[in-house]
Amino acid sequence: MHFDPQEQLRIISDHGKTFRELIDPNMLGEPGLTALSFTTMQLNIGKRCNQSCRHCHVGASPARTETMDRETMDLCLEVIAAHESIDTVDITGGAPEMNPHFTYLVIECKKLGKKVIDRCNLTILEEPGYEYLYDFLAENKVEIIASLPYFRKSYTDKQRGAGVFDKSITALSKLNERGFGSRYVLNLIYNPVGAFLSPPQKQLEREFKENLQKHYNIKFNNLLCINNMPLDGFLRSLINAGNLEEYMELLINSYNPDTLDGLMCRHQISVSYDGYIYDCDFNQMLDLKVISVPHISQFDFETFLARRVRTANHCYGCTAGAGST
Repeated sequence: MHFDPQEQLRIISDHGKTFRELIDPNMLGEPGLTALSFTTMQLNIGKRCNQSCRHCHVGASPARTETMDRETMDLCLEVIAAHESIDTVDITGGAPEMNPHFTYLVIECKKLGKKVIDRCNLTILEEPGYEYLYDFLAENKVEIIASLPYFRKSYTDKQRGAGVFDKSITALSKLNERGFGSRYVLNLIYNPVGAFLSPPQKQLEREFKENLQKHYNIKFNNLLCINNMPLDGFLRSLINAGNLEEYMELLINSYNPDTLDGLMCRHQISVSYDGYIYDCDFNQMLDLKVISVPHISQFDFETFLARRVRTANHCYGCTAGAGST
């Protein structure tokens, strides 16, 4: 059972000073965040997933049926083709590979000369019927950003389910065999198992590389650290554990204004499975659409670039500590 967007907004808005109030108006010209560029189109092509992780801000699971259709994909591809500033297409989900049009989308984006990112949970590559993805992703030189909460089995399985770590290690080994981590980009994503912030990225990246190389002979390029967002699955776990107020206070007290320029919402468009436009994937989960151009069929470049980013208290998750971008 996933949270209603409005209910999530109400819950997280009850804690502390609002994000918009905290932003220094003198630094940004006026209250709120403005767009700085448009270099990335992120597409959430479905909420169906072979896993059901307790920290998932999407609330993805095998039971979800929301999927981007071919018509909506083609509308997105028209926008991508029309704007040279878009150099990256970031494909996410759910498990995006479970969308029946995933390979079509990748191939069409590569024809347009764009860098393609697949946000992969790794275990999908080991599911029956998806083994072809190893070679497909390599042949199309897709950049993989893969979820691996930790380099120890107990931590990963605690967050994502029994057996996930072993499947992930198998998938990483097969990706290494096909050149990922050397010829092709393979980045890993870390997010904390509990209600605390990510540690410094460089230090943790060194630990990940040393441990994965020593114990499993696995190589990867970079470790990306993100904070858990107080949304959907993780929000529910915070409430159930009685940690919501404490975690929101941690995020608010750890606010770091140095993260603002690099926030993904200031450099991208995020499109939902049904074609609606958001500033980021997190705003999608709260149904905070871009007001000036709400749907991809209405997209206008100048209007989009002139917009103000919609914010709420979940934005502390991207601006706490070292940030989550």
